Amino acid sequence: MLVAKQTQVQMRAEDSETDDVLTDSRSRSTSSSGELKSLSDGTEVQQMQAPKDIQLKHPLEHTWTLWYLENDRSKSWEDMQNEITSFDMVEDFWSLYNHIKPPSEIKIGSDYSLFKKGILPMWEDQGNKCGGRWVINMGRCTKLELDKLWLDVLLILIGETFEHSTEICGAVINLRGKTNKISIWTANGHNEVAVIEIGRKLRDLLGFQAHQLQYQLHKDLMTKQGSPVKAVYVV
Repeated sequence: MLVAKQTQVQMRAEDSETDDVLTDSRSRSTSSSGELKSLSDGTEVQQMQAPKDIQLKHPLEHTWTLWYLENDRSKSWEDMQNEITSFDMVEDFWSLYNHIKPPSEIKIGSDYSLFKKGILPMWEDQGNKCGGRWVINMGRCTKLELDKLWLDVLLILIGETFEHSTEICGAVINLRGKTNKISIWTANGHNEVAVIEIGRKLRDLLGFQAHQLQYQLHKDLMTKQGSPVKAVYVV
């Protein structure tokens, strides 16, 4: 079940290096209002209404962290990763999403990554090294289509849509101009039942035709950097 959009709450990016991904509308103030009510003794008191932004929040199953990578060949891959912030509530996700630029507006060569807290968006991370990724090659698409697909993937992840949600590590969108792609990372590339279920669910929820999603192992990507990597599974 996809997560429904909720009221925004104010949120701040922690890392000053992430200004490039923030929109101009970074915060929104809310004032309290009230009305006078007469007590039995004639005393008038003001009934205060809670600000609209102070409402019941809806917790997510996991805490998620958003990362932003800006390509800089003078830095290591890990040093290029900038941690934006973490969230564990539906409303905080929407606050974050509405205060950063969509993928179509960030620099070519950059990445957004959303991972469960504690897992770095790197092949070598302990949570990823035995896993792999379902790859969606975007081909030619409009900016609107690119942004919508990325948002749909995020909602599928944080909504715990999969039967094997514990296998999900995160998702990455690579902005490379003509070769944009989105990948969904899983923890164990040899858990065929879970990997196939996740791939088929993604295909169906995102509206892709058969044989459009390919699964690659991270260990193959690490040993064949720059060379084509054969897909282990296709759905």
